[in-house]
Amino acid sequence: MSDPEVQMVQRCALLSVSDKTNIVSIAKALHEAGFTLLSTGGTASLLRDEGLSVTDVAAHTGAAEMMAGRVKTLHPTVHGGILGRRGPDDNVMQERNIAPIDFVVVNLYPFAQTVARSDVTFDEAIENIDIGGPAMVRAAAKNHASVSVVTDPADYPRVVEALKPGISETQLAQLRFDLAVKAFEHTAHYDGMIANYLGRINPSGNGSDNNGSDNNGSDNNGSDNNESDVNPFPRTLNKQYLLANTLRYGENPHQQAALYHEHNPPEGSLAAAVLLQGKALSYNNVMDADAALACVRQFDEPACVIVKHANPCGVCVANNLFEAYDRAYLTDATSAFGGIIAFNRALDEKTAKAIVDRQFVEVIIAPGILPGVNQVLAAYPNIRLLDCRVLPPLENTLQLKPVSGGLLVQDEDLHSLKATDVQLVSQRAATKAELQDLLFAWNVAKFVKSNAIVYCSNQATVGVGAGQMSRVYSAKIAAIKASDGGLEVKGAVMASDAFFPFRDGIDHAAEVGISAVIQPGGSRNDAEVIAAADEHGMAMVFTGIRHFRH
Repeated sequence: MSDPEVQMVQRCALLSVSDKTNIVSIAKALHEAGFTLLSTGGTASLLRDEGLSVTDVAAHTGAAEMMAGRVKTLHPTVHGGILGRRGPDDNVMQERNIAPIDFVVVNLYPFAQTVARSDVTFDEAIENIDIGGPAMVRAAAKNHASVSVVTDPADYPRVVEALKPGISETQLAQLRFDLAVKAFEHTAHYDGMIANYLGRINPSGNGSDNNGSDNNGSDNNGSDNNESDVNPFPRTLNKQYLLANTLRYGENPHQQAALYHEHNPPEGSLAAAVLLQGKALSYNNVMDADAALACVRQFDEPACVIVKHANPCGVCVANNLFEAYDRAYLTDATSAFGGIIAFNRALDEKTAKAIVDRQFVEVIIAPGILPGVNQVLAAYPNIRLLDCRVLPPLENTLQLKPVSGGLLVQDEDLHSLKATDVQLVSQRAATKAELQDLLFAWNVAKFVKSNAIVYCSNQATVGVGAGQMSRVYSAKIAAIKASDGGLEVKGAVMASDAFFPFRDGIDHAAEVGISAVIQPGGSRNDAEVIAAADEHGMAMVFTGIRHFRH
């Protein structure tokens, strides 16, 4: 680039984006504000097509792009222009013929979208690792005292406003700092995704993973990845969450708390739900609503789940939501007070009215709100109404639980049980109705804190025993709750989230009238437990899988 050309550049903006959403609008605003535009590749072509005057970065640096575009902005003229401190570095910039770059509008290669494809090859993933983009973003963010960096198209409108006359230097400095923080968050998230992806891959192709286990020596030629060469857990786990809001307090008033969400929380998740009315959610509201939503998603028929302190206290599937709510509530009306209610169908006016007529409720969450509901609930402004819009199929995600000095990570418990999966171990087989209730009870037990015992009848809970150190005491509590609710236990079925170590739980269940039991089996005392069931004429099936929930 010649000396006269450098002198002509008074204020300069560099634009190079993968996501070209609204890039023309900010480019026009920069042009109108007196900025000379620098750009690369497709961005430059798009801006020229819109009638804007653009200088190619290659012309600005005097160095042509090379290596199929791998090297184009990695040049002292670009990075010196971005990083140069206005004042202290003026002399060296002049000596080196480097013009200052005051604005950087950059977003990065679509790495996440690329590796999300089922047919992506390893080489494609590698080529979608951006190098020059993050370098420019970080450089501009470091020099935010003089340089504005924009990585998110959602920020274009406020940046355009800031280009207009009348904005104070203090306001501009605050904006530049905020954009710089966002830029570092952006590159941290980007590098984290790359590290997670590469950290799960076994590059040797010899079948050994990070734990030294054997996966049959599957081959990896470097350009594609066999599923057996992918570890479900990366060498380092990089997760980034965005602050949604600060909560009034945590589990207790003396604790501080905040809610964060993923960059793109999936549809149907609690983080993506819309609060239609009521106060802001509390820490405990969020925990309980998430537990209720997870449980109600298990069922295909219209279902209602009422949760209190992270445990389902009433669950029912029925022909319609009103019936499902009515029978779920009757399981434990005492615990339902101040609870969280989740549905797997759009909430209707009749059901909403039944709720407010009979109980105090903290949160109602459903995939849709039908006409009339808002009017019913408007008289109860403290009820939080959440619309999660949809309930898509369950997907396996990593569950994270902090521990002292570390983090426990596991995949989600998505095991689904069919009638053909259970093993009959008792002399008497379960009737068709009993088997249906057993499968329902098993789905509920998966969401009850261990040790979990669930009594069910006609696709509704009649008693729930949760979180006890002894399984027999959970069974006793389930019976007490059923009795207090005036519910009939005789002929009901029982689910246990883990095996019975002794026959006492079976004996107690028989005393209150339980007719059939579903449990994992696997205890050294299984023969004794099965014998107890046979003595009482109970049907018993084993699942071969347990559902501890802590």
